[in-house]
Amino acid sequence: MSAQTELPQAASETTGSCCSPSGSCHSGGAAETPEGSITTVYEVKGMTCGHCEGAVSGEISELAGVGSVEAVAATGLVTVVSAAPLDEAAVRAAVDEAGYELVGVKA
Repeated sequence: MSAQTELPQAASETTGSCCSPSGSCHSGGAAETPEGSITTVYEVKGMTCGHCEGAVSGEISELAGVGSVEAVAATGLVTVVSAAPLDEAAVRAAVDEAGYELVGVKA
């Protein structure tokens, strides 16, 4: 015999992704930026949902010196806080590994 538990969902929760109704795998809370760190915003093509955000964030967060990563599928922007400037080729490789395309640094 098996038991099945269903979680209640509000009627308004018809949009979202495979991760959450808001389309995000993370809480979205802003983290404090350590003093002396560098914030760089990259544009990434192909993200459509929270799962995409998590895949890109996970790959970039493995780069040396990265303190935090916030990817937003709706805008295609990925904000990276690092101890020093990151090599764009390394970021591009990480985004490629996740299955997406790095357009470049957002001006």
